Amino acid sequence: MSDIFREVEEDVRRERFEKLWKAYCSYAIAALILLFAGIAGWQFWQRHEMQERQKISDAFIAAQRISDPQTAAGAFVDLARTAPKGYALVAKLSQAGAMYASGQRPGAIDLYKQIAGDDSGPIGSVARLRAAWALADSASRTELAELLKPLVQPGNAWRQNAREVLAYADYRAMDTKSALAKYSELALDPESPDGLRGRARAMATFLKNGGAITFGSVPADAPLAAGPAADAKPAKTAPAK
Repeated sequence: MSDIFREVEEDVRRERFEKLWKAYCSYAIAALILLFAGIAGWQFWQRHEMQERQKISDAFIAAQRISDPQTAAGAFVDLARTAPKGYALVAKLSQAGAMYASGQRPGAIDLYKQIAGDDSGPIGSVARLRAAWALADSASRTELAELLKPLVQPGNAWRQNAREVLAYADYRAMDTKSALAKYSELALDPESPDGLRGRARAMATFLKNGGAITFGSVPADAPLAAGPAADAKPAKTAPAK
């Protein structure tokens, strides 16, 4: 009897499935078609995006290889206008660097500040730091401190680099005591990058030895000593026989 009930149950299930299939088969087929079309479209878009990124990457590398800074700046302007946001931001940073190298100092500094204001991430931090170094020999310490304020906060990855600019500002202002203290701290700070720590150590030594106020003089070249060897004439040799 159990076999008969099982067969009846299976027939009922089959009949229900056939009814459902007849009622909804067109919807199921359409859903499958849409699913496969969506997968194909997504894969096509991924390939398209990859090709576009490769084109932009190649254009960026080509711009970096341009030896003339003014021409390079123009190439980076085009990239900043057409590239996606990430590449556009890097292109702007490179454009500012090329402008600075070609002598367009005010425009480069303004662009660095613009990037720093638009981006609070690593690119903006680099732009802020470059603007500070570009202004280090002309701006007041107050102006530099205001510009670098976001970077000198505890825990900021660029804190030591910003402090180096401020130490240099003190040195330029002939505030030797403050400059020496800052350079000494940077030289001993384990979070300072190796190159920065080396520069800070060298500057601290320079300041300790009075380098900020005592430049010394270069001794004049000593005259060549005239000795027997200088006056000696080549010995005559007897002709060969």
